[in-house]
Amino acid sequence: MRTALADTLTALRRGDLAGTRELYLPGGLDAFPQEIFGLADSLEILDLSGGTLTSLPSDFSRLTKLRVLFMSGNRFKRMPSVLGDCPALSQIGMRSAGLREVPDEALPPRLRWLTLTDNAIEHMPDSLGERPHLQKLLLSGNRLRALPQGLANAEKLELIRLAANRFEALPPWIARLPGLAWLSYAGNPLERETPLVGVASVPWGDVVLGERLGEGASGITHRAVWHADGESRSIALKLFKGAMTSDGLPDREMAACLAAGAHPNLTSGLGRLTGHPEGLEGLAMRLLPPHWRVLAGPPNLSSCSRDVYDPALRLDMDVALRLACAAASATAHLHARGLLHGDLYAHNLLWDGVTGEAVLSDFGAASMLPSGAEGAAFQRIEMRAWGLLLGELLALCDTPPKALLDLEQACIQPDSSGRPVMAEVLSALIEDLG
Repeated sequence: MRTALADTLTALRRGDLAGTRELYLPGGLDAFPQEIFGLADSLEILDLSGGTLTSLPSDFSRLTKLRVLFMSGNRFKRMPSVLGDCPALSQIGMRSAGLREVPDEALPPRLRWLTLTDNAIEHMPDSLGERPHLQKLLLSGNRLRALPQGLANAEKLELIRLAANRFEALPPWIARLPGLAWLSYAGNPLERETPLVGVASVPWGDVVLGERLGEGASGITHRAVWHADGESRSIALKLFKGAMTSDGLPDREMAACLAAGAHPNLTSGLGRLTGHPEGLEGLAMRLLPPHWRVLAGPPNLSSCSRDVYDPALRLDMDVALRLACAAASATAHLHARGLLHGDLYAHNLLWDGVTGEAVLSDFGAASMLPSGAEGAAFQRIEMRAWGLLLGELLALCDTPPKALLDLEQACIQPDSSGRPVMAEVLSALIEDLG
């Protein structure tokens, strides 16, 4: 890593990188290289993660074309005020960067995506709601007790992560944000206890670990065989890394998956791993057929809060309807169990690639729903997420029926109180499927 960093710095100082749009210098900077300013006419993406930086130059805004800045893993105490002077800067990532303070003047005018996960922030500035492009806000793992009132004006905000803070309540206006579709708040005092009854133990000694199936922010999933009561069962075993993710804490993810219970359209939890020699937490889940795959890729730097589909993907209408129904059925089940999924996306739908059979996965952003009107309001936030998914599926079809296009609009309408609930939508979809 340091060799690659040194080589890049050498090339930068020689002028070999003139005109470059992307510059990656992660893993060891203790001072800002002034040579970066030589790229001011072209640089759009800059990664300075993993160093020991504590400040930025006062003239940092000379990088007038900079759109994306990553500075995670450094040693800032205060988010640099100079960032607010950067005219094109729309995405900032400062995860685990030692932050305690976010001043008003540090927020650039075109801010769209802000990641401040795993810091020590106690207050966010009221001017956050004055950033008209704000779409994605990740604040899990801080010391927040309240959100700034100004954020109630963030009409384009679609995703907010608030897990593992100190919230005893969320403001009523959060459910009225017209664009909000993805919300997480697990691991706060406001969240009621996750009921776990009759959860099976999966002793490490009864498991034979197989090939790696995939890796996410919270853990690594393996194919495994579980020997129990004289029988052998093929399972998927997720081993958690134990670190804070942008969604929240891995133990909350595991608890939510187990609390969700069994359902044909969920990657249901079968039991909790015990006795791992390194003390790792683990979750046994049902193993899906090997040819199943994710429906879409996660959001990228350009799409921000929207998934990225294979441009060649087209769907028959009946397949799209089955996919929509699978997502609705899984989510209706979760709502009935008192859970908000929080990450209802195509990239968390695993499907067979042919008929539309699918399951909803990844409980990393799941939270226990509050009771009463507040819980119903939070369900309608997730209704918008499902409506956006429906719209994406219909866009992959030729001439989708007007009834489904109307349903999409009903689910994503800005007035959240006017959206249907998932159980109602599911009934209508089942009727359409015949």
